[in-house]
Amino acid sequence: MTKRTTAKYKIDRRMGENIWGRAKSPVNRREYGPGQHGQRRKGKMSDFGTQLRAKQKLKGYYGDLTEKQFKRIYGDAARVKGDTGENLIGLLERRLDAVVYRAKFVPTIFAARQFVNHGHVTVNGKRVNIASYRVKEGDVVAVRERSKQMALVLEAVASAERDVPDYLEVDHSKLTATFVRTPGLGDVPYAVQMEPNLVVEYYAKN
Repeated sequence: MTKRTTAKYKIDRRMGENIWGRAKSPVNRREYGPGQHGQRRKGKMSDFGTQLRAKQKLKGYYGDLTEKQFKRIYGDAARVKGDTGENLIGLLERRLDAVVYRAKFVPTIFAARQFVNHGHVTVNGKRVNIASYRVKEGDVVAVRERSKQMALVLEAVASAERDVPDYLEVDHSKLTATFVRTPGLGDVPYAVQMEPNLVVEYYAKN
């Protein structure tokens, strides 16, 4: 389970953006960063700083993956034909914890990782407890029968805070989600602007 679970909103404040679009985010009340120096005047950011920020924001969005995990996904994206930035988004959205979150089976990406790790999810009828498991087009992700009445599942399904994207076909009565297609950047319902092109520039130079 990610070490960020108890302090996830620090990412919001560090970025000065409500990156998950949640009503509870402290950025809704104050946009400056955490700590005693959070309100210092911001100077013009360098190209490196802009690229690093874009990378940290995208990495943080998916449960604040470790640098090693994120760089491995970037490496996979760079090896596939096509636009590396678009490939990166597609691979991130194919993570099992991301699919569980997008399907609204749980309220947050952090809860999604824990939910998968604790064995509450199946893929094509088989239990999978690896959050980084990469789903394929046509795969059916489901909440296990014994987990369907959990409070956080019922809360997430009832929430109007976000919508299910159209690259998933979700049946909330059965708590199943079919991964229809791999999305591009324009398909993913980010609450803030993500810039995978800057992430590509960051790794190309560093």
